[in-house]
Amino acid sequence: MARFASFREFYPYYLGEHTDVRCRRLHFAGSWVVLAALVMLVATGQFRWLVLALAGGYGFAWIGHFVFEKNRPATFRHPFYSLMGDWVMFADILRGRVSLR
Repeated sequence: MARFASFREFYPYYLGEHTDVRCRRLHFAGSWVVLAALVMLVATGQFRWLVLALAGGYGFAWIGHFVFEKNRPATFRHPFYSLMGDWVMFADILRGRVSLR
């Protein structure tokens, strides 16, 4: 298992695990599901939205990895950096730094 001294060192590896555009699209969609579910959690106070946030976030991403990338999600080896990577990649997609094409 690779070791990373910092998130800055990890992020290029993370992007390399997301070369298939369909996987990146699923991550992006899953992140929107997480955000929407968290808004609903705050708005309603109903914790069932937390279940949707977790299922949406991980479900979309894991389908992308197992079906399209044919690799194991980085979450299994680097859970904290992977979570950070999800949101940095989401922001990079919104900024146009990472492509969905």
